[in-house]
Amino acid sequence: MKNTCPLLGLDHLEFYVGNAKQAAYFYEQQFGFTPIAFRGLETGDRKAASYLLQQGHIQFVLSSGLNSENSITETVARHGDSVAVIAFTVADVHQVYKTLLQHGATAAIPPTTIETEAGQWRFAAIQGYGDVLFKFVERHHYQGIFAPGFVPSPITVPARNETGLFEIDHVVGNVETGAMDRWVNFFIRALGCQLLAHFDDKTIATKYSALMSKVVQDPTGRIKLPINEPAHGQRQSQIEEYLQFNDGPGVQHIALATRDIIHTVRQLKSAGVAFLKTPMTYYDTLEKRVGAIDQSIDELAELGILVDRDATGYLLQIFTQPVEDRPTLFFEVIERHGATSFGEGNFKALFKAIEREQARRGNLEPVGRVA
Repeated sequence: MKNTCPLLGLDHLEFYVGNAKQAAYFYEQQFGFTPIAFRGLETGDRKAASYLLQQGHIQFVLSSGLNSENSITETVARHGDSVAVIAFTVADVHQVYKTLLQHGATAAIPPTTIETEAGQWRFAAIQGYGDVLFKFVERHHYQGIFAPGFVPSPITVPARNETGLFEIDHVVGNVETGAMDRWVNFFIRALGCQLLAHFDDKTIATKYSALMSKVVQDPTGRIKLPINEPAHGQRQSQIEEYLQFNDGPGVQHIALATRDIIHTVRQLKSAGVAFLKTPMTYYDTLEKRVGAIDQSIDELAELGILVDRDATGYLLQIFTQPVEDRPTLFFEVIERHGATSFGEGNFKALFKAIEREQARRGNLEPVGRVA
């Protein structure tokens, strides 16, 4: 397939939050990110405060509006703290933007160039699913720190909690019923992506609920964007719970890659990160199901780490509890050993764990009975 709209990589994710300073501290202390740069009142920005955090190749921006009329503040009021911007690095913002509009994208920010002493910083954005923006950043003419207006953080010492997370493996979006195929087809047509995997409501289902999912990736395989939508079930699915409390579509979870998941999970747990619980019976026949692996099954069982194998290798994964008060955004930690899949063999165990948490929150109700 011709790559009509090449993406060079995931540039950053921007979270809109109620208090960026406190949110940045949370990700520093619990997830091991390092503060790199800041933009706010002290740097001349009268509208918002933003903190850039980094770990390996991962870049998170935490932003808060500085008044009640700011669009960031309005987004937080509707969705709570959430991922508001998925930013991609591109070689030519103008060409990418033109191509996207030709394929039916909804314009959000036209191509914009900011001239500074550090060079030219170009960006544009289209409307993604829900209120999420897909942003496109051209960096090769800009030599400054991250983006215009940012200054180095006064505290840039490496995080005390070295977790070993080094890149974003995939970013998962939840959309309303009927919207999954529309977005998948858009990514394929406009961004030159390929359909990597498709899971129907028979694959991803429990006794009570189900969902459907498709995964697209760019031709290089570096950018993976799964998209979920609800499927009919006896009770409210995790996707329906998300859509209800997020007040619409958005980013459900972010998968962060590590090269040593046992070390990473130990560090995260010691810092207070809460994970979904896996019953010990899951490990009774693990070696029979997935074959030989390099990790200790006893250690995996102790930490609740899941394992799955596909035709190209195996992977290890674990999922956090939601990191917001609303049962919306959560994180996955993943270590790949050749596997290109997403843990299909773990779907049943994972969904049962999620349903246990839904029930604890009072949200696993028969369809039509959720307040």
